[in-house]
Order: sequence, then C-alpha cells, then structure tokens
Amino acid sequence: MKLFEKTHPVTQSEALPGRNTPMPIATLHAVNEHSMTNVPDGMEIAYFAMGCFWGVERLFWRLPGVYSTAAGYAGGFTPNPTYHEVCSGMTGHTEAVRVVYDPQVVSYEELLHVFWENHDPAQGMRQGGDTGTQYRSAIYPLTPEQDSAARASVERFQQAMNISGDDRKITTEIANAGPFYYAEDDHQQYLHKNPYGYCGIGGIGVCLPPED
Repeated sequence: MKLFEKTHPVTQSEALPGRNTPMPIATLHAVNEHSMTNVPDGMEIAYFAMGCFWGVERLFWRLPGVYSTAAGYAGGFTPNPTYHEVCSGMTGHTEAVRVVYDPQVVSYEELLHVFWENHDPAQGMRQGGDTGTQYRSAIYPLTPEQDSAARASVERFQQAMNISGDDRKITTEIANAGPFYYAEDDHQQYLHKNPYGYCGIGGIGVCLPPED
C-alpha cells in the first residue's frame, strides 16, 4: 500500500474481513503475573493509543495502581486482525493499550496525564517516524465519566500547547470504546521480553494543567 493510502482512513466497506477467532495470548502478564483478561472487582479499564504500542504499554504497566496492561487494536472494523493487517491500513484500527487499574490508587485523570505528556497528539496519522492510521492518537472512553474527563483534558492540553508557543491543533481521536482485540502474544509486554527493542515514545515538553 502506498504511503498516501496508509495515512487515509479506510471505510467499513473497504476493510479486511478478519476472522472469528481471537489471537491466542499468554494467560498471565509477563511482568506482574496478573491475569491478562480478568478484571478484579473494583478495577476499571481504560484504552489509549499513542503510537507504537510497545512503549505505550510499558509506560502504563510501570504505574502504581495498574493491575495489568495489554497491547491490541481498537477503533477499527476488522474483527481479530493480525499485526500485518493493521499495518496495511486496511482494518481501521489504532495500536492501542488496554489498562486495567485500581481507581483507589491511580485515577483516570492521572492516566490522562501520562497519555498527554508522553506523545505528540498533533501529528495526525503518525507518531514520530512511524506513519500510518494505526499510529494515530486516540482515547476510547468506556463510561460517560471517562468521556467527559477525556474531552475536558483535550481543551486543557490544547491551551497549554498554545501557551508554550505550539499553535498546532490536537488531532487526538476521542470515540466510544468499541471492541478491543488483543495483539499477538509476541507483542504483549514486548519491551520486557526485548529490553533493547524499539521504543519511539516521547512527549512534546508540555504538561497537562490540573483540573479547575
């Protein structure tokens, strides 16, 4: 696929058909040995896309209060896509991370700080040197409260960017969370399994202002 095509979103009618069978993954998280699929009582889930999911997942698994993380695909059409299909630009997905967290220890607002301050949310269909629709910035809220907090944080971060002299417009996609598909097991906790692996994550030197 040409670069021009890879940076333009695919429509549902154009998307690859996918498959009914989910990708097989390990039962336990490679770092903390918690369940990769179960959500304990009192825990909540958040979905973020910030470019290549290898570095993004590591950012979140290091946070106190995060129970588990998983690399996967969100915001697209193709059921249970493969990594190569997502990279083709023909599934509509982003590379996303599923974060299971204890809101009594780490709040959704704190997760939003990690999101905004550790990538460039104004690059459209790329992140650094990684180009394609799968690298777009996105937040996929699961509840009205998450949606409200996410949208309010966009306004605050946009204002902080402008004050810093960065007049670009934030391109982060905010949409209700649809299906999240786990990536292949090789991609789960990738930078734990491959400590010297690629990590293109990096912020723009702007902090998310606190809530009013």
